[in-house]
Amino acid sequence: MDGVTNHAEHAAAAVLPPDDPRRFPLHQEVHARPPARIRLPALVVYVAVLNDGVTREQELAHLQRLPGQGGLTLADLQGNFLRLRCAPGYTLKWERHTEFSRYSLVQPLSGEAGLGTQEPDLLADLRLPPDWWAGIPGRTICAIQLALVGGDLSDPAAVLAQARPWFGQRPVVASLVGREAYGLVVTDFALRDNGFERMLFVAAPHTSETRAGRVSARLLELETYRMMALLGLPVAKALSGPIAAAEARLAELTAQMEAKTTSDQLLLDDLVALAARIERAVAEHGYRFSASRAYDRIVQQRIAELREQAIAGTQTISEFMQRRLSPAMATVAATEQRLEALSKRIARTGALLRTQVDIAREEQNRQLLEKLTRGQALQLRLQSTVEGLSIAAISYYVISLVLYGAKALKSAGVPLHPELTAGALMPLVLWGVWRLTRRIHARLHEGQT
Repeated sequence: MDGVTNHAEHAAAAVLPPDDPRRFPLHQEVHARPPARIRLPALVVYVAVLNDGVTREQELAHLQRLPGQGGLTLADLQGNFLRLRCAPGYTLKWERHTEFSRYSLVQPLSGEAGLGTQEPDLLADLRLPPDWWAGIPGRTICAIQLALVGGDLSDPAAVLAQARPWFGQRPVVASLVGREAYGLVVTDFALRDNGFERMLFVAAPHTSETRAGRVSARLLELETYRMMALLGLPVAKALSGPIAAAEARLAELTAQMEAKTTSDQLLLDDLVALAARIERAVAEHGYRFSASRAYDRIVQQRIAELREQAIAGTQTISEFMQRRLSPAMATVAATEQRLEALSKRIARTGALLRTQVDIAREEQNRQLLEKLTRGQALQLRLQSTVEGLSIAAISYYVISLVLYGAKALKSAGVPLHPELTAGALMPLVLWGVWRLTRRIHARLHEGQT
């Protein structure tokens, strides 16, 4: 066989491109958790525990406590699925999921616990000791005792009457499963003092071991995922009050923003603090809400796979879930939607406030620019006045120099009248100083451009 496998691998290697490293594990995912073959009558003892903080090493150490399993290694647990044949007649299945791990023991059902027995003690004949179950690492989220027996389903009402004592005459839900009505499922969804729920599957004579295994897997998964879906309900209830308070606070801030009775900075600070609280709630509980939705979809799928047929006068599992689980899931969904809607409303309010702040800032900038423009105009007028005074002052000094020069020339014997000479040259000096000032301004302007 190994030679054939190796030959096939070499042949594939010869005709195919190299495998993506993810190909084999992804392909094998469909075979990761094959259903068990259960020979009736049988008892399935099932425990699912939340594995938050529980390592594979801890689970390995606990599995090694089983008879004959001391040689298990961590590599045996890497596939997240392991079926162990602990002794003739019973097997234990271990599975690890994202949030929980589950342990399923399949063993023969005691002859004293068959159909019609008055609330039998199913733990009395348990093949694994109670301390092994109590030592499973994690916190119990679901525990079920599922009995699978054979029976004649030609009269489902009579079989259901025989099944009622098995549940201590508690109110039960029941239905025929499969298009061919190959089985009858009965449960009361009630926790006993020992912490277990009870389920009973009565199989028609033609029901195969493989089909019995599939039905048991669906029933156990249905209840497990129901409990996992409901983990979002306490979170939704706890958030109801804070969300209502946040909605009221947002309405108050919006009213203050409209009335403009509070400064924009204080409003912005309060809005940022409110947004931070809501975004923290979204970050902390968003996964829980999305997980609840996913688990609820799995529950609905498992119910659909049962293909229930009602028994007159008895509530089916789907009807029970519709009336009991759906309101809880609606509460979770409504809380998630309120949280998302509140986050969006805060974002819109923040955008409006930022727009209001930007408009106010632009108005302030406009007023500042107007002040600067007026100041520049005054400065230009002052500059023009100063320039006029400067021309007069420079001209005065130049004419004074001309007057002193003319006096010097008169003393040297030149026939000049100093005052007349200075007065005659005054227009020329004024024009020259003005012309020189204009040329200096023109050069400065050319340098700036």
